[in-house]
Amino acid sequence: MLIVLAVLLGVLLVLAGWLAVRVAQAAGALRDLQAAADGARPEVDALDVTALSARLPAAQDAAHRAADAADDPVWRAATHLPFVGDDLAAVGAVARAADALTRDAAPDLLAAAQALTGPAPSPTTTPRGWVDLTALADAAPAVSRAAAVLDGLRDDLDRHDPADLVGPVAGPVTTLRDALSGDALRSVQDLADVLPALLGADGPRTYLLLSLNPAELRAQGGIVGAVAVLQVRDGAVGLVGQRSTADLPERPASVLPLTEAEHALHGDRLGRWVQDTVLSPDFPRAAQLAAAFWTASTGQPVDGVLATDPVVVADVLAATGRTVTADGREIGGDALLAALLRDAYLGYGDPRSGDAFYAQVAAAAFGVLADALADPAAARSVLPAVADAVAERRVLAWSAVPAEQARLAASPLGGAFLSGDAPTPTGDVGGAVGVFLDDATAGKLGYDLDVAVGVTLSGCDEDVPVATVTVRLDFRPPGDVTTYPAQVLGDGSSALPPGWLATNVSFYGARDGSVGGVLRDGAAVGGPAAREARRPVVGLTSRLAPGAGEEYVLTVPAPGGALTVWSTPTLAGPGVTSASCAG
Repeated sequence: MLIVLAVLLGVLLVLAGWLAVRVAQAAGALRDLQAAADGARPEVDALDVTALSARLPAAQDAAHRAADAADDPVWRAATHLPFVGDDLAAVGAVARAADALTRDAAPDLLAAAQALTGPAPSPTTTPRGWVDLTALADAAPAVSRAAAVLDGLRDDLDRHDPADLVGPVAGPVTTLRDALSGDALRSVQDLADVLPALLGADGPRTYLLLSLNPAELRAQGGIVGAVAVLQVRDGAVGLVGQRSTADLPERPASVLPLTEAEHALHGDRLGRWVQDTVLSPDFPRAAQLAAAFWTASTGQPVDGVLATDPVVVADVLAATGRTVTADGREIGGDALLAALLRDAYLGYGDPRSGDAFYAQVAAAAFGVLADALADPAAARSVLPAVADAVAERRVLAWSAVPAEQARLAASPLGGAFLSGDAPTPTGDVGGAVGVFLDDATAGKLGYDLDVAVGVTLSGCDEDVPVATVTVRLDFRPPGDVTTYPAQVLGDGSSALPPGWLATNVSFYGARDGSVGGVLRDGAAVGGPAAREARRPVVGLTSRLAPGAGEEYVLTVPAPGGALTVWSTPTLAGPGVTSASCAG
């Protein structure tokens, strides 16, 4: 018996020693991989595909060595042991994830990046002045494959709770799980799958582009200042038409039937004026109305609607170091915002001339963008600016094709606050609350309005924490604002003194949730209440004298200890903010 025990002990010691060797091999390989990843950060930020491609083989080797060590039969058996089994299983999952990332996903991602930022592979037949986006369509399949790999890895890592692991193991598992956000990856994959069709792979497409003007706020970011017609054909996009809102007069009746809630909240403005289609906080609904308005006014059907604002144009121009020329002036950066949102209305006596200048700048910016994207270095600089704009909800898209629209609505481009379930930083949009602004002065004084939306959490140790949403409005126009023309000051319908600013503020609760009391500068205030798409709504009106400010406070439950707030993107403020008890 003693001999048997001695033999068993010897075997166990050998196995333990072998396991220790394998753990050391895996740890060394993962350290090598971490060093390679840390060194690649500047190259990732610069989208230096050549340098990243040169670095990839070493990363693949390190990841494969780690995965090979963790695939050892002794390692697999040890994952069932008490105390250390969970940690060994988690290290194995990290090693397998790293191997799959470097072997399967990274080559596809690098191929997509090369397609987007590299030189055109051959001369193109793209018409002069059009933007060639064939590289984007070509990159889509690789992005979709990479997203599918990453999504599978996230599911594998989700089986390992960092709370059950020791610190040195919990950290990498948490980092990888956060990086492989399932909702974000699914959005990428969904969009990649439909992108070729959206870019005309199945035939020409016609889209409306709504240029939103934040000097006169609407829920989606600003009143529709101009409408452009984009044609997409074989991956290339051209600006083929443009109308100012003066060329699209009001309709005698709503272009689409309105819901009871829409009538209660907005009257029939949504469907009678193209400028007001974006009163809806739900972009798919706003886009449907804009498309129907266009067809009713021109007889031309469209395949989809896009929307963006001058902040995006200014940021893209700044990123590329380019300017636009309009009315004999060279404009770029912050000067572009001032020219579009203030000077255009002070320098022209006729509002239609101001709108025409706005449209002229938009057309010039499109031409500059087409030129910039033909330069690989400029294209690389554009991508971060566009990514930031999407994250701030300043770029929106809707398709008239139901299958494509379902994918868009579930993505950051969809803007589907009422009708979708897109992911947010703290869950999905159904659990988000909303704060949307609508200018009630009928002027362009929003250029001087600073808006700050914030959210903080309390009671994080309670069953249901509480979120406090704050909305700060500060109106700081120039001292001579009262001398401005009516097209800036407004038409007088607000019954306020010249130079004052009226803004409707709508608070939307979570879906099937509630909106508690609202405080204005510390005092309770009430307003009209309604329900829209299963969300409670409370509407208030802010009236600010020049130099004045107000703060609104809304308190709502935050199930799960997290909350996201969708809001109107403004000149300086993004359209989304969030907070979590986890920090």
